[in-house]
Amino acid sequence: MRSSIPLGRIGGVRVGLNISVLVIVAILVFGLGFGRFPAVFPGYPRAAYVLAGLAAAVLFMASLLAHELAHALMARHEGVEVSRITLWLLGGVAELRGEPRSPGADLKIAVVGPATSLLAGVVFGAIAFLVSGAALLGGMFAYLAGVNALLAIFNLVPAAPLDGGRVLRAILWARWHDRARAAIAAARAGRWFGYVLIAIGFLQVVTGRSFDGLWLALIGLFLVNAASAEEQQTRLGTALHGVRVADAMSGHPVVASPDETVSGLIDRVVMRHRLSTYPLVTPDGTFAGLVTLNRIRRVEPEHRDTTRLADIACPPAEVPRARPDEPLTDLLARMEGSADGRAVVLDPAGRLIGLLTPTDISRTIQMADLRATLSGPRGADLAPPYHGHHRDAA
Repeated sequence: MRSSIPLGRIGGVRVGLNISVLVIVAILVFGLGFGRFPAVFPGYPRAAYVLAGLAAAVLFMASLLAHELAHALMARHEGVEVSRITLWLLGGVAELRGEPRSPGADLKIAVVGPATSLLAGVVFGAIAFLVSGAALLGGMFAYLAGVNALLAIFNLVPAAPLDGGRVLRAILWARWHDRARAAIAAARAGRWFGYVLIAIGFLQVVTGRSFDGLWLALIGLFLVNAASAEEQQTRLGTALHGVRVADAMSGHPVVASPDETVSGLIDRVVMRHRLSTYPLVTPDGTFAGLVTLNRIRRVEPEHRDTTRLADIACPPAEVPRARPDEPLTDLLARMEGSADGRAVVLDPAGRLIGLLTPTDISRTIQMADLRATLSGPRGADLAPPYHGHHRDAA
């Protein structure tokens, strides 16, 4: 979920809007300004209804932002790194990199969001009471109070990735003393809840409530996909538990100079070796960018003699960097959304010592799966002593 429109930082957390958020804003403005408000509060000019619908949409998005900010700030308080907050079509996403250290921390991070929405509902309800003399204005705030209360209740359904699923995970974690098992159980609950919403949505469509049914089915489909992804991520994190970057990386990469031409690299390396990634290094050993086979292929043949590798490389600031001794799962979290899906491994002096490519990641996962099947006396001697942690995204 990428931010198409950056909004800056709030409390040190990057905030942005996905372009899809404009769809929900348009739906709210149209539905309220041309449907609900004129029907419930007749007698106002059309412009007043549209302005009320626009104000309600903006305040609702602000409520969603407050909900996600509450998660983010509580996560930071509990020592969990927060990547960013993104508002999108179906709500908001606070991306956490890392995992809570305890069930108690997990519970706090989960419940603070619905609590914030509930508080927003109370505040909007109080404002609606104070301005009840102005029917349209009071109705707008009453609508916001109701929708925030509904948001809080819906998010407390015990099904991941909803906040209630996080609460369920924290409770099961405390009971079972096994975070992975608890996370998988919460994800499965989320998947089943998603199927229920899809079924209800389908019934609404066939009974004539097409828009409501389609919206409910869309939410259900999102929950099914997100819950399935969370279960897979948990299983992956468990499989890679304790694996270091050095265990997965390809060492001694073939490097190139930023000033070398594309045709020069093709003649020197590309046509001679089965490689797809070429780090650029300056004469003093500084990492200067990353060139991939796909980037090379995009250069027209007639321009390859005059195009430098630095001109087509992924800038070094956009390439994830890692230490050889850090957990692989921490690096994988940073690689999400990176331009080329690759990372460089640097030693303490900043010199390039390795690469992590999709092939390396796939091989490491396959080896982890193989180790998992070699349990018992025969497999015990083959598995290294792992001691790391895995990430959780919310």
